Amino acid sequence: MKSSLKKSNLLLPGFHGVHESLLKGRFRIEEIWIADGKKGDRTQEIIQIAQDRGIPVQYKTNSELSSHFPETIHQGIVASAEDFKYSGLDYILNRLRQEDGYSLVIVLDHITDEGNFGALIRTAAFFGAQCVIIPKDRSAKVTSTVFKRSSGTCVYMEIVRVVNLTRALSLLKKSGFWIIGTSGESQDSIYNFDWKRDVVLVLGSEEKGLSRTVREQCHISLSIPSFHRVESLNVAVAGGVILSEICRQRGFNPQHE
Repeated sequence: MKSSLKKSNLLLPGFHGVHESLLKGRFRIEEIWIADGKKGDRTQEIIQIAQDRGIPVQYKTNSELSSHFPETIHQGIVASAEDFKYSGLDYILNRLRQEDGYSLVIVLDHITDEGNFGALIRTAAFFGAQCVIIPKDRSAKVTSTVFKRSSGTCVYMEIVRVVNLTRALSLLKKSGFWIIGTSGESQDSIYNFDWKRDVVLVLGSEEKGLSRTVREQCHISLSIPSFHRVESLNVAVAGGVILSEICRQRGFNPQHE
């Protein structure tokens, strides 16, 4: 059977990413590609799920799969997906109202670098944020590169795309969230702020930081104090530092089964 791969298709590599993509339904899977001679229980499980859902399975040489992922370990299995299913803001707000504890939403103000976007999705998932919100235009979206940089965690994370970021922040503010911006110029430190409340953490773009209209929606803007001569951090690293402090203040206790 000839592959129906389109230029717009996303390619998702690796057993775990393909398996979770099939189960979670966040990507519409068009085909499964498996390296010739690939065997094992995990391979058979994926083949069975694909067959149950009417998804074609294609067998390709290992070198053919590697040609699509020259710097990524694909493990001999790839899913060809048409698109990623973004969540709706109303759905997220309704779900958060039903959950116990403090909510944590991440808003990315026109971050265009796919590497940073993928890293922030992974970091947000690691620290237990409920969702990531991005603008529809002038922003990175979920692509094969983002999938790889997030180590597949965009399968678990609720990602919302909105037409108007300012309007979305206004709605979150009316729902009781504190809108917290980030700025290197701010005199207020992330370590002196009380994070034990429902929070929207807004991270600005790599070049321009927070846009004016977004800043106007923030209750306060905070900075990460520098302890040496380095003046600023990459946005993905800064996001990890702030999320770690939020979890520390909230008494985050990971559960190990």
